[in-house]
Amino acid sequence: MLFAAEGAAVLALDRAVEVQATAAAIRAAGGRAIAVIADSSAEQDVAGAVATALEEFGGLDVCYANAGISGGLVPFFEETVERWREVLNINLIGTFLLAKYAAMQMVTQKRGSIICTASVAGLRSGAGGIPYSASKAGVISMVQTMANQLTGTGVRINAVNPGVTVTNLHRRSGMDDAQYAAFLERSKTTHPLGRPGQPDDIVGMILFLASDRASWMTGETIPIDGGRHLTCAR
Repeated sequence: MLFAAEGAAVLALDRAVEVQATAAAIRAAGGRAIAVIADSSAEQDVAGAVATALEEFGGLDVCYANAGISGGLVPFFEETVERWREVLNINLIGTFLLAKYAAMQMVTQKRGSIICTASVAGLRSGAGGIPYSASKAGVISMVQTMANQLTGTGVRINAVNPGVTVTNLHRRSGMDDAQYAAFLERSKTTHPLGRPGQPDDIVGMILFLASDRASWMTGETIPIDGGRHLTCAR
C-alpha cells in the first residue's frame, strides 16, 4: 500500500488468493495494481509474472522478494527432508527466481533495485527453526554474490533482516491463538526494544532501498529487528 501511495504501479504476487484483496485495496485508494496468483518457487510462474508486469506497466523498476514460510520451530531430530525442501523451495529458490527474472529485465534498462527479505535467523542462532535459519542465511549470501555479479549493470540488490514481526508468517506455521499470543509476549523479552515489529517498521527501509536515496548501496544486509541480532541465543 505504501509503495502505491508513493506513486508506484504494483504487481502483487502470491500463491494465496488474498493477494487479490491487496490489489483491490490499492485500486480503491486510487492506485494502479494487479494481482497474480502464482507460486514464487515455480520458474514458469515467476517468468510469467515478470512478463505480465512488463506488459501492464512497460517496465520493472523495483522487485521486492518477500515470499516465505517459517516451517515451525521443530526439534533437530524431528526435522524431515520434506520440510527442508518446502522451506528451501519458497524461501531460497523462490527468492532466487524473483531476483533472477527481475534482474534480467533491469539489466536491459540499466537500472533497478531488488530487495529480498532475509531474517535475523540468518545471522544468529535461536531465532528460527533449522531449515528456516539455513534458508535465510542462504538469502544473505546469495544477495552478496548477486551484487558482485551485477557489477556495472546499474542494478542494485540488498536484503533486510527482520526480527519477529506481526504478520501471518508464524500463524501459518500452525500456532493457535493462545500459542501466538504467548509467542508475541515472549518476543518482548528477546528484542532489546521490548516489542515485536509491525509491518510499518519494515516498509520504511524497503522504500528507502527502492529509492534513489540508496543509489550507492548494494549487497547489504540490514537488520530491522528491534536489536535482536545483538542478543545472546535464547
